[in-house]
Amino acid sequence: MKTRIIQSIKPIMKNTRHDELPDDESDPLLNALHRAIRFGIRILAVLMVLVIFWSIADVVYVLYLKLTSPPFLLLNVADILQTFGAFMAVLIAVEIFINIRLYLGSNIFPVELVIATALMAVARKIIVLDLKLVTSEQIVGLALVTMALGVSYWLVKNASNSTNKNPDQGSG
Repeated sequence: MKTRIIQSIKPIMKNTRHDELPDDESDPLLNALHRAIRFGIRILAVLMVLVIFWSIADVVYVLYLKLTSPPFLLLNVADILQTFGAFMAVLIAVEIFINIRLYLGSNIFPVELVIATALMAVARKIIVLDLKLVTSEQIVGLALVTMALGVSYWLVKNASNSTNKNPDQGSG
């Protein structure tokens, strides 16, 4: 069963290289537009780095305020969860930057990394979730999203591992 699932995903994994913005378009207008979009993506990468630094400064500032207000050097559970959420937000921003960087560097859409980033975002949501404020339907929804992302990550990871181990067994 596992082998059949992985075999069905292999063609998808082989074709993860995307050519939506090729460098060698025959139409000069499309070439110019593709260059403009790639430049825009570079701007997004720079902005993401600024967001990361801003977020780090915010985490440091909030921690400083919490630790210097009475009772000194003590955090309650809500403060700790808020801090964890802020740390996770910074890590998610770093993962998004890595996605942008991989996109710019190789024109390969990093499916595994995108799914891992989504898993991290859901994990952040779960970590900072206040169970007093959510409904049972929302909890079930988060559980289903987590399971779907986990299965997706497992399938993509196994398909890419299988493809790397057996490059000659792509057809079948």
